[in-house]
Amino acid sequence: MEDRVRFALEKLLNVAHEDTGQGRRVANFLLAWWNAEVHGGFDLTDLANVDRDIAEDMATIFTFLAREEDVIYPYDYRSEIEAIIARWRPQAESVG
Repeated sequence: MEDRVRFALEKLLNVAHEDTGQGRRVANFLLAWWNAEVHGGFDLTDLANVDRDIAEDMATIFTFLAREEDVIYPYDYRSEIEAIIARWRPQAESVG
């Protein structure tokens, strides 16, 4: 993962920990990546409901994923993802 992608991901992880509408939307985005079947998908209209810099970070991640030949998951950030699951999807299992 390139530094710019890692930086975008880390910024999004920080936002997803916040108890705000943007935090919930970013969590939805990250958890759809982690496991959409378990945690739900991401509504693209939510891009209009986050700050531009957050939307651009999401676009960075999306573009990164689109350019990869195989699906890439943020396993290096598993503990942070699990904390986001605990916050936003307490009823769900934290399987990836």
